[in-house]
Amino acid sequence: MPLPQAIIDRIGAPLIDEANADALLSAQGEDGRFLLLFAGDPAQRPEATDVAVIFPELLIAFDGRLSGALVAAHAEKSLGQRFQVDVLPSLAVIRAGKTIGVIPRIRDWSEYLEKIEAFLAPDAAPLAKAGPRVEITFSQKGATA
Repeated sequence: MPLPQAIIDRIGAPLIDEANADALLSAQGEDGRFLLLFAGDPAQRPEATDVAVIFPELLIAFDGRLSGALVAAHAEKSLGQRFQVDVLPSLAVIRAGKTIGVIPRIRDWSEYLEKIEAFLAPDAAPLAKAGPRVEITFSQKGATA
């Protein structure tokens, strides 16, 4: 279940997915800075709504230094891999199409301000690409009760 429409309307940010990610991120120029909201399903992750409420307040607090976009629910997995987001909900700071930092889950307001300010520093380096990921799945095949 996606975020309630009222929260999406309040955010007022465009939806980003695989089809428009490159165009949206490059529209801000070479040094375009974005704050992406990877909300997740509020039914499974109740703090998703809290992070969604904080998201527009952060855009206001950074007064034009960041553009914002909400990652479409169907694109969270693929864009999460692209932007190194492993936990939902998360906020990712993107500069020139590269992830500078990720803030998972709900945090204190001061922590958001401190981390995002550090991510916006001109000398903040993009996150190093993580190595191969391993996904462990379990099967009931052959299981006995």
